[in-house]
Amino acid sequence: MSIADTPELQGRRIVLGLSGGIACYKSAELVRLLVKAGASVHVVMTEAAQHFVTPVTFQALSGHPVYTDQWDAREPNNMAHINLTRGADAIVIAPASADGIAKLAQGRADDLLSLLCLARPWGAGEERCPLLLAPAMNREMWAHPATQRNVAQVRADGALVLGPALGDQACGEVGDGRMLEPEELLEEIVAALRPKSLLGRKVLVTAGPTFEAIDPVRGITNLSSGKMGFAIARAAREAGAEVTLVAGPVALATPRGVRRLDVRSAQEMHDAVVPIAAQYDVFVATAAVADWRPATLAPHKIKKDGKKLAPSFELTENPDILATVAALPKPPYCVGFAAESENLLAHARSKLERKRVPLVVGNLGPATFGKDHNSLLLVDAQGHRELPPGGGMADKQTLARLLVAEIAGRLAAYQA
Repeated sequence: MSIADTPELQGRRIVLGLSGGIACYKSAELVRLLVKAGASVHVVMTEAAQHFVTPVTFQALSGHPVYTDQWDAREPNNMAHINLTRGADAIVIAPASADGIAKLAQGRADDLLSLLCLARPWGAGEERCPLLLAPAMNREMWAHPATQRNVAQVRADGALVLGPALGDQACGEVGDGRMLEPEELLEEIVAALRPKSLLGRKVLVTAGPTFEAIDPVRGITNLSSGKMGFAIARAAREAGAEVTLVAGPVALATPRGVRRLDVRSAQEMHDAVVPIAAQYDVFVATAAVADWRPATLAPHKIKKDGKKLAPSFELTENPDILATVAALPKPPYCVGFAAESENLLAHARSKLERKRVPLVVGNLGPATFGKDHNSLLLVDAQGHRELPPGGGMADKQTLARLLVAEIAGRLAAYQA
């Protein structure tokens, strides 16, 4: 299997714990997504959880026996609480009830799930098994001082708390306490298990096209979908960075944990990026910014006049965002993108020299705009090479992770 088609959690072993709550129904979809992502999932259910869903469901979805009792004699040594956590990459409790969180905060171990959490390798060594909690409860229960004390304690003890979300609750009330959706939890689990090569760093990313208005309803734009830039923002966040994403007009969900600023035109993107760029360690200019815009904006829609004469208008050059950031007194590490239709290497190298940046990433725009796969050409002063290594195509999220790892490796030398 090549790096281009390896599932995100291939070879990972996840222990999924369910404590009592109506959100248990979401956990079935979470198991399906984890398995699809390549993980081996082993489910542990409390007695309360079994009142909402059955172990049969999770055995069918995971392909493994479900554990419900600390005295389960199926284990040769009768120590499921030890065996399940040794070699596990993470324990995920979803849903994590108020009672379940209280048990963890107090170090109680009166059922299999709380017992295996206490018995997991929790130190800093290679065998460390991280604990991820997805709270799910009524809004008043979540806001209660006792719950907030317990959440603060489990965080202090090293657990990663995912959510909760705000929204409609099964009881009919609305507020904080909803368990994150399965897709959101999958993204968080993947992020938790990724290497933290940019921990403590700040990354600024631009993505998508810009739209340069001709009149109130028409404009100049391009076919960029923003998928590559959004994938880079997600990958940088997975690597531990604090990420800000400045997005042109695209229809994409914001990656979890990423701050997003929406803009429309090249000038708006320039005005959003340049004042803050010096605060960041890395600037990745993925956006396909329009080079020109109409010099004047027609106040009303330009109509046909019956004479079959096409309207004409003067163009003026847009500000160069990448070159402006690269010329700052203390610029971040700047990565430019070159979306070309021909002579990729020559045009990418020309952009590298013209913008005076340390790295330009080239790709063929017509071959990748709007698509889920891409191939990249990394061009710097020393030479060039392909991503994925050896050439070919890879999905954009895989490429984004490879590029972020590349940037992290270059960053230390750049700032030395």
